[in-house]
Amino acid sequence: MKKLSNKMTTEELADTLGVARQTVNRWVRKNGWKTEGINGVKGGRARLIHIDAQVRDHIMNIPAIRKRQALYQLAETAASYDAAKPAGPLRQIFNTLENMTFAEQQRLDVLLAREGLKGFLVRLDIHEPEE
Repeated sequence: MKKLSNKMTTEELADTLGVARQTVNRWVRKNGWKTEGINGVKGGRARLIHIDAQVRDHIMNIPAIRKRQALYQLAETAASYDAAKPAGPLRQIFNTLENMTFAEQQRLDVLLAREGLKGFLVRLDIHEPEE
């Protein structure tokens, strides 16, 4: 799946996801996604969809999209093109966070705010007690 822009037309989003434009239009109506008209298009039917957290969460919860994303990640070779990228466990943590749905990220945010780093490490059973 290609990277999503902040705003996309119905056709762009459909092409990116590999679905029909009618499917995207149905999602827009059903979920009440935020859109805006495109100036200069007759009839006002052409719209830009705001790709916000609600839209991303919906997309990532579509089983076919999640499966495609997982297959893409499995097929991708682990190569580092940027010397500034973290290595080892930190890279794995970043990858995990990037692959979480928006709802999962929100729940993790609440957990970290409630438990703090020490509580989080205790839950993972990797906290080293202070001596």
